[in-house]
Amino acid sequence: MPRTPSPALRAQLVERAAEMLARREPVTLRALVEGTGASTMAVYTHFGGMPGLWRAVRQEGFTRLAARLSTVPAGSDPVQDLAALGAAYVANALAGPALYRAMFDAAADLEDPGAAEAPFRTLVASAARARDGGRFAGESDPEAVATRIWAAGHGLAMLVLTGALPVEALDAHAPAMVTALCVAAGDREERAARSVRAGWAAARPLGA
Repeated sequence: MPRTPSPALRAQLVERAAEMLARREPVTLRALVEGTGASTMAVYTHFGGMPGLWRAVRQEGFTRLAARLSTVPAGSDPVQDLAALGAAYVANALAGPALYRAMFDAAADLEDPGAAEAPFRTLVASAARARDGGRFAGESDPEAVATRIWAAGHGLAMLVLTGALPVEALDAHAPAMVTALCVAAGDREERAARSVRAGWAAARPLGA
C-alpha cells in the first residue's frame, strides 16, 4: 500500500463501506479491504480511521446528489425545474442506493455540512423563483415548499429502494405528488400539471 492516498482506492473503500452497511454486514477493517489489494492501513491513510471513513461515506452521498442536481439547468419555468430536480433526486437514489441510504445515517458527522445542504438549497431557489414569478402565492415559504417536495421524493424513493413498491411507482405517483404540492403553494392545477410532466420527463429516473 502506497503511503500517499489514492483517489481510486478511496472511492472504492467508500462505496464498499456503504454497500456493506446496506447489507447489514459487520464493517471491520479486514472485511472492508478484502479483495481490494490494500492493507488495513489504507483506512488510516485515506480517512484517519473508521470514524473518518463514515464521515466520508455520508459526504460522498451528498456530493453525488449535488453533482446530479447540477445537471438540471435552470429554465424559464421554475415549476418545471422543481419537477426536474425531483426526478434527478430520485434518479440519483436509484443509481447509488447504498450511498443514498448511508448519507442519512446521522450516527456519523459530515465532513462539510454546508456542502451537504447545497442540494436542498437548489430546491429552495427554484421554489423562490416560482413565488417571485407569480406561480406560487406571495405568502408561500420557499423552504417549506422545498421541504415538502424533498420529503415526498425521499419517502417514495425509499419505498422503491426497500422493495415495498415497484420502480414503476415512481412514474405512477411522483408527478401527481409534486403537482399537488405546487397547487397547495398557489399554482393553478392545470398549469402545474403541465409543468411537472415536462420537468419529470426531462430528468425521468427510469430513463436515467
